[in-house]
Amino acid sequence: MDTRKFGRTKLEVTPIGLGLAALGRPGYINIGHSADLNGSYAVGAMETRAHAVLDAAYKNGVRYFDAARSYGRAEEFLGSWLRSREISPASIVIGSKWGYTYTADWKIQAEAHEIKEHSLDVLRKQWSESTSTLGEHLDLYQIHSATLASAVLENEQVLGQLAAMKNDGLAIGLSVSGPNQRAVIERAIATEIEGVPLFDSIQATWNLLETSAESSLAMAREAGMGVIIKEALANGRLTDRNSSPGFAEKMALLHSEAARLSTSIDALALAAVLAQPWVDIVLSGAAREEHLLSNLSALDVLWDATAEDNLGLLTESTEEYWRRRSRLKWN
Repeated sequence: MDTRKFGRTKLEVTPIGLGLAALGRPGYINIGHSADLNGSYAVGAMETRAHAVLDAAYKNGVRYFDAARSYGRAEEFLGSWLRSREISPASIVIGSKWGYTYTADWKIQAEAHEIKEHSLDVLRKQWSESTSTLGEHLDLYQIHSATLASAVLENEQVLGQLAAMKNDGLAIGLSVSGPNQRAVIERAIATEIEGVPLFDSIQATWNLLETSAESSLAMAREAGMGVIIKEALANGRLTDRNSSPGFAEKMALLHSEAARLSTSIDALALAAVLAQPWVDIVLSGAAREEHLLSNLSALDVLWDATAEDNLGLLTESTEEYWRRRSRLKWN
C-alpha cells in the first residue's frame, strides 16, 4: 500500500488506517459488535484479538493506527503490540485523542460509557497517560469530538498547551462529530496561535449516508490540513448486517452496485470515501481479521461515475442521520 504526505506535516500515511474504537472495549455501538467478539470479553482475550487484527493490518500494508483515551484499553493494546512486535516508530504513524474518559468499567451496559471534558487538566492528565502507553510512537494528538458547545476552541489555556506540544514536534488535530461538524471544522481552520495555524488534521464523519461536511473538509484540505474519515460504514448501517426494513430499498441499491463492481458492500462504501480528492485516510473500524481484509479490498474497487450517481441516492438529511446514530444500541 502506497503512502502519502499527510497535510502540512512530515508524516507519511496510508490511504486506509485502522481505528481501534471497536477493539479496545467490550461494548460499542457498531451493529453486530457482540458477534464480532464471540462473547469473549476478558481483557486477555480482547488483547489477543486486537493484536491479531493489528498483525493483519500491518501485514497488508496499513501504516496509520488511530486510538483514543476513551476507547477502553485501546492504547494499552496498541502499545503492547508495538513493543512485542518491535515496531519502529519511523515505520508507522500513530494518532490518539484526548477529551473523553472511559467510564464503563469493562461493562457492556453502563450508565455512561465515556465522559467528555475538554479542560487543561484533562489534557495534561491524558497526555501523560497516552505517552506513558505509546511513548515515542505517538505522532498525532487530537481533541476528541470538539464542539462549539464545549468551547474548547475558545479555551486559550488548552490552545496554548497544544501549541507548545506542536512546537515540540507533535502534530495536533481534532475530531468532530454530530450535525454541526461543518461549523467546527471551519472554526478549526481559522484557529491560529501567534499567526500560525494550530491544527494539522481534522477527523470527521463522511459516508454515503452523511455527506454534509464535504465542502468544509475540502476547505480544510486546501488549507493544508490532513483529512481522516471515520465511520465510513456508518457504524454497520452500510454493511450486510443492516437488516432494518426501512433500509431495504437502499440495501438493494448497495447490493446492485457492489455486484456490478465485483466487490462487497463494505468495500464499496470505503471506496466511495477514497474517491473523494480531499481525503487522506479512511479508517477501517474492523474488529475481525476477515472484515479488515474485506475493507482493504476497497483499494481495488474501480469507482466510476455510475457508482457516484447511483449511490448519491443514499444520502440522508443531516438531522436524520445523527438521530438514527444516536439510537444505535451499545452491544
